[in-house]
Amino acid sequence: SSGINAEYGDIGTGKLLCKVADQSVSHGLTCCQFHPDGLIFGTGTSDSLVKIWDFKEQKSAANFPGHSGPISAIAFSENGYYLATSADDEVVKLWDLRKLRNFKTISLDDKYTVRGLTFDNSGHYLAVAGPDVRVYQISKQCDLVVTWDAHTQDSTDVRFGPDVNYVASVSNDRTLKFYSAN
Repeated sequence: SSGINAEYGDIGTGKLLCKVADQSVSHGLTCCQFHPDGLIFGTGTSDSLVKIWDFKEQKSAANFPGHSGPISAIAFSENGYYLATSADDEVVKLWDLRKLRNFKTISLDDKYTVRGLTFDNSGHYLAVAGPDVRVYQISKQCDLVVTWDAHTQDSTDVRFGPDVNYVASVSNDRTLKFYSAN
């Protein structure tokens, strides 16, 4: 069967509350993320589509096309205004959720595979995990602030520490690295 069937359940009881079908999506899902308000949910697909789901209305709320290749990571900013997405196309796209449009595309190195994305709590910085760990300042220019190349294999995920005092990354090299953000 084609399409997506989203099932909403009660985690406490395990009871299915409702099931929503969207027949417009015919490819597999590759990643997902809750919006900070808990009312919307983002998914990435193997056919380059980012889809936003509205839990309250129990339907698809928006589609963000524009990548090529399977979506590899998505991240909402903590303030809920922005969504960062990546795919196998060596770019990170930044979306304004209030205007439902792409406002910036960050081009990465040739064959750079993004494994993880995360915003800091302010929404002013975006960390990218891949062959290295990068932090961008989210502005009109989206400047690269710092790059760390401490792992011997690709970084698989990255997170900001409390109050952005440090950045942590994990890797296929079986290490966890902490970087000072000062």
